[in-house]
Amino acid sequence: MQWEVVIGLETHTQLSTKSKIFSGASTQFGAEANTQASPVDLALPGVLPVLNRGAVERAIQFGLAVNAKIAPQSIFARKNYFYPDLPKGYQISQFEIPVVQGGKVSFMLEKDGKSELRTVQLTRAHLEEDAGKSLHEDYQGMSGIDLNRAGTPLLEIVTEPDMRSAAEAVAYAKALHSLVMWLGICDGNMQEGSFRCDANVSVRPLGQAAYGTRSEIKNLNSFRFLEEAINYEVRRQIEVIEDGGKVVQETRLYDPDKKETRSMRSKEDSQDYRYFPDPDLPPLVIAAEWVERVRATMPELPDAMRERFVREFGLSEYDAAVLTQSKAMARYFEAVTIKAGKEQAKPAANWLMGDLSSALNRENVDIAQAPVSAAQLAVLLQRIADATISTKIAKEVFAAMWDAKAAQENLADEIIESKGLKQISDSGALEKIIDEVLAANAKSVEEFRAGKEKAFNALIGQAMKATKGKANPAQLTELLKQKLTA
Repeated sequence: MQWEVVIGLETHTQLSTKSKIFSGASTQFGAEANTQASPVDLALPGVLPVLNRGAVERAIQFGLAVNAKIAPQSIFARKNYFYPDLPKGYQISQFEIPVVQGGKVSFMLEKDGKSELRTVQLTRAHLEEDAGKSLHEDYQGMSGIDLNRAGTPLLEIVTEPDMRSAAEAVAYAKALHSLVMWLGICDGNMQEGSFRCDANVSVRPLGQAAYGTRSEIKNLNSFRFLEEAINYEVRRQIEVIEDGGKVVQETRLYDPDKKETRSMRSKEDSQDYRYFPDPDLPPLVIAAEWVERVRATMPELPDAMRERFVREFGLSEYDAAVLTQSKAMARYFEAVTIKAGKEQAKPAANWLMGDLSSALNRENVDIAQAPVSAAQLAVLLQRIADATISTKIAKEVFAAMWDAKAAQENLADEIIESKGLKQISDSGALEKIIDEVLAANAKSVEEFRAGKEKAFNALIGQAMKATKGKANPAQLTELLKQKLTA
């Protein structure tokens, strides 16, 4: 039987406020356990929550970025459940009227060697507080509770069940991760729990309209784990159904060591949480003037920048999409282009997507910490453009620049000079070398004149070898043709 995969994601994005959503306690990561939990976070008798304005403004920013509706009035509710790391016995969240309603996220998806633009519709994004953290190691058989995270502001972003493969879910998650970092509303640190995904996964026979029974895989904090968990869960559900069983609606955890999901608890529905409006918090009113003030502070968004790169620099849609996957990459590209000249936009894009990205991936370095600065790369591109060096030699110079980790802007010039890498463009010098190559390769000359084109490439190779790769390729080719056809 042919199966279709149906996936929806719920992403908990920690907002970049310095204090918690309902208290003044710090949100800084890494503090000693229970040193950043205020009386409000601990739910001591008589305390009252006070909403963090900065968290609301970050939610508005996100809503504007995804073309969602910003609710003029939204309600905070109590989501009731009982965990040791939830001091109040309920979580303050939003249910019926979230602050952000609808919206969409677009991204490029690589499939069968082609790049496609995909769009995932959002259901909602709502504000809520995080719970604390249960610790199960180094406690002599007991569990410890750290309430430093309790009350940390989250924006939970929920999609429609629009995705049809693990690869598509990962591409969406990466695009969302990039967007919230682009906006500056989240630091995106997945290892510290700032960006966590829950994946709702089901399968159905191809062509069936009704959805299958879903399982929710909780707290996936890496893109690799997200992909592995979804792929395992898809295989598991198909095997259960094909063996005559039924998929049970439940919450599951992913074990990255065993690369499998395992049952955690039966999946709750909204009625199990007994939502009701929080009596300690009035409705959140967001006036149109507030939204417009936030809009005025918004940075240029990835979609707008992508369109501008196509329009102003003549880049392809694909190149522009890759370069705007992160703000740091886009800024680097623009800095190179400003320094090297607009006509160098396409070569700059090629270098960023090629040699620079390869070096960054190889050494697991973010582009913001790249040892070759935008200004240094611009000088290198100028030396290719003015025929000081060839593209092949430029790769050697780039590698030397990367290893040097030096600050001077004209580093490329210094390396070219010190290593004697200047391209040979003197016609007289090149003609002399060509004459020597032709004399030493009479057989290849005869084969070329007999109509064998490959012989010409062999002669070019010998000439480049004789110049140690420093000959101007275009000039060398033209002079060799003239000699052979004279």
